[in-house]
Amino acid sequence: MKLFVNIARILVGALFIFSGLVKAIDPLGLAYKMQEFFEAWKDSGYFINLMDWLHKYATGFSIFMIALEVVLGVALLVGWQKRLTTWLLFLLTLFFTFLTSYVLFSGKIRACGCFGDCIPLTPIQTFTKDIILTVLIFFILIGQKYIAPLFKKMVNGIIVLLSLIGVLCLQFYVLKHLPLKDCLPYKIGNNILELRKTPKDATYDKFAYTYFYKKGNEEKDFEYGKQPDSTWILDANKQPNKKLLEKGNGKVALINDFSFTTEAGNDTTEEVLNQRAYYLLFIKEIPKDYNTGWIKSFQSLYNEKKAANIPVFVVTSASAKDIHALLNTDIAVFTCDATAIKTAARVNPTLFLMNGPVIQNKWAGTDIPASK
Repeated sequence: MKLFVNIARILVGALFIFSGLVKAIDPLGLAYKMQEFFEAWKDSGYFINLMDWLHKYATGFSIFMIALEVVLGVALLVGWQKRLTTWLLFLLTLFFTFLTSYVLFSGKIRACGCFGDCIPLTPIQTFTKDIILTVLIFFILIGQKYIAPLFKKMVNGIIVLLSLIGVLCLQFYVLKHLPLKDCLPYKIGNNILELRKTPKDATYDKFAYTYFYKKGNEEKDFEYGKQPDSTWILDANKQPNKKLLEKGNGKVALINDFSFTTEAGNDTTEEVLNQRAYYLLFIKEIPKDYNTGWIKSFQSLYNEKKAANIPVFVVTSASAKDIHALLNTDIAVFTCDATAIKTAARVNPTLFLMNGPVIQNKWAGTDIPASK
């Protein structure tokens, strides 16, 4: 029993640390995933006001949850506050199991994001992982007497405190700059136009539909136009029944909503991305409260590139009027889907150096280069 408990302790502790650190390199990824859950529950009518509040502070909850994962993993490995640690791990894993079961059985969310964007898992994989974790932590919980601290109590406490400080510093760093490892479709070297194409081997869900027909007081459902005779009248007030015949493989274009619309309402995505030259894309959202420390650096860069005939475009989900007022320039502004912008620009704002459709480099607004 002692051997099994300590093996489980190492496995669980290491997995929690790894899971937390994988998400810590891009905490906004988890925040956006949390918002998916909050939106799904709100749409289902659950605790609407609470979901709105949680949605607003998703980034803060993301930072907290990531730090909690790492700290609990470290605490378990060093044997610090073993009773408190094992109970928190058990309750946290039960919560994760609930989330992954919701993803698996509801079908309303594609993935849970348990290991961030760098290690995508299917819903069944994440659910199975959490079931195994729950069992392991249950045995650790009932066998916690076999957990011996690695060091003295004060040393263990210092290690846990340092792990907390370290994971918080890491998250605040990448929130100000960019993720240390980019696992998204917009990483340097990727061709945006190629990733907008649907995979050749993509297949789609196939459904059979039956419609409700009435004949006097009698009602039956048939395939459209397949009623026995013309005395059966289609009931247009009822939604058709939908039955899945064949499941598709779920393959879609990695980039499917990143497009540029001009102020006149024209789609100019292909025209911009097919340029055979270098140009800059400045991707920006305007929340209610925003940091403007980057504006002078950007204006200087824009004036320099304009003089050198190197195009610079703003891509935003805000209005062109707001952008022109913010930057005090006549720069070309394209609007784009807000969700696509959140994926492309993990820091608000982000500057892309492009050559045709290929991403050559990118910088957070705080790191805009003086000359590139």
